[in-house]
Amino acid sequence: MKKQYELLISQLRALIQGESNRVSVLANATALLKQTFPERFFWVGFYMVADGELQLGPFQGTVACYHIGKGRGVCGTAWAEQRTLIVPDVEQFPGHIACSSESRSEIVVPLIGKDNNVVGVLDIDSTALNAFDETDQLYLEQTAKILTEALAY
Repeated sequence: MKKQYELLISQLRALIQGESNRVSVLANATALLKQTFPERFFWVGFYMVADGELQLGPFQGTVACYHIGKGRGVCGTAWAEQRTLIVPDVEQFPGHIACSSESRSEIVVPLIGKDNNVVGVLDIDSTALNAFDETDQLYLEQTAKILTEALAY
């Protein structure tokens, strides 16, 4: 899995080099993540902070929730706590927002802007329980950092 992530990081850097359109870059990043781990990642997407809430951004997967409040569900909690959350079983997470009944586990990585505020979150769901670990966290946090730096957040 580490080799797949290392290749993903390299591909991401090349894919977004010189690009500045935020929607386009985030859309291609979701596609790259989903294509790299099709058997593991059921849903991959971004929620971006706008108007005091997380709003649905580019994603790959089934339909999703449009709005998430700060502190609500896994995404809103990762935003509020400004830290990555790994949830082995979403049914056990207090206040989980069930956008899809197929989701079983989740990792949410905040995108931290240059002013140290969360500008969005990278949300990845799996249909398997316990699908995410520290390796995922390490490389997905690198992915988030590359994106926020490239897009001047």
